[in-house]
Amino acid sequence: MLGTGAPQAVARIRARLILKPGPVAVIALAQLFGTSLWFSANSAAADLQAAWGITAADIGLLTGAVQLGFIAGTLFVSLTGLADRFRASSLFVISAIAGAAFNAVFAWWASSLSEALVLRFLVGASLAGIYPLGMKLIVTWAPERTGAALAQLVAMLTLGTALPHGLRLVGAELPWPLIIGASSLLAMLGALAIGILGDGPHLNRPGAQPNRLRPGAVTKAFRIPAFRAAALGYFGHMWELYAFWTIIPLYVARLALGQTLPVGGISGASFLIIAAGTLGCLVGGRLSQRVGSECVAAGALALSGLCSLVFVLGSSYLPPFALFAILVFWGATVVADSPQFSALSARHCPKELVGSALAIQNAIGFAITVVSIALITRLFEHMGIDSAWILLPGPLLGLAAFWPSLRAACGIRRTNL
Repeated sequence: MLGTGAPQAVARIRARLILKPGPVAVIALAQLFGTSLWFSANSAAADLQAAWGITAADIGLLTGAVQLGFIAGTLFVSLTGLADRFRASSLFVISAIAGAAFNAVFAWWASSLSEALVLRFLVGASLAGIYPLGMKLIVTWAPERTGAALAQLVAMLTLGTALPHGLRLVGAELPWPLIIGASSLLAMLGALAIGILGDGPHLNRPGAQPNRLRPGAVTKAFRIPAFRAAALGYFGHMWELYAFWTIIPLYVARLALGQTLPVGGISGASFLIIAAGTLGCLVGGRLSQRVGSECVAAGALALSGLCSLVFVLGSSYLPPFALFAILVFWGATVVADSPQFSALSARHCPKELVGSALAIQNAIGFAITVVSIALITRLFEHMGIDSAWILLPGPLLGLAAFWPSLRAACGIRRTNL
């Protein structure tokens, strides 16, 4: 990458990045900037509805287009072995630049829903080289503390998801294309940081040739029971996560939380709820070093399911402050399990398949989100807050599938009833 044959000035910058903030912090920051592309359109949902005459379900379609693009991209890089045949940093840089370009075109030149859907799909395809490759970069730099390091990475993804709402809040009077376009600038900065940092030394020996994997070799990972259990738990988590992030601005608006509480309106409330997941990930990462990733993942999944139940049952009689507090706690727990499931998958997967296995796990997980996002945005138009019921099966089924690994890791004994 840029480290070995680059000019001495760039090499010095790279050395400082490794020694001062540390490679994990650099990757996490680049992930924050790169993943701000993900929900950039959602931050301008009200403006898009007014400008193009579209509905809440159409906003769900825009989010679904990103997910479909991400699925297509992750399937491509995993099934072809691309994620493990080339340097993760190179793929990250190329993907971040491409995503920034497609997002900028969407912000400034798209004029209809059909054009927007194509461009958001391409943004999603670009994100396939940012999120899973960012996870692989973490493994190449810090394999000995994968759970805690991935927690930092997903924390930044969560903050990146919330960031467009924060930009909308800060630039409330600015045109919506400028707010969306700001994410493109951030993604370019993320590409620059990873371009300077490069790959870590742990998965591939210095000077080693890239892996030559057969297309489809990644399916071997799913034959490993521990990997399969972590992946299934992750899939249950994914049913809930992105549908929750998509629907939050609509719930906040329906409950008038932005008007009745001093939280900065819909944008401010949405930012706080989603960004709470950053703290959830970091706390979960710390706990994983004490009690293990299995217990943290299962605990967060159970708590987020409980939040969905309490929220939907209490939405008609709890005061606004209590509902907002539930949503913030839900925002903290709904994503805290994600890095732990990914860490478990990386741990139980052959080293030569880490990039591809995480990518295909992401692809399946995000295919699930397309269904849950479409369902919840459609049901919201007819059921309002009661549409949150659709999120509960994710945590329940995820916990059931993950139970064998949790029992083995935490020493839970089977009881005869």
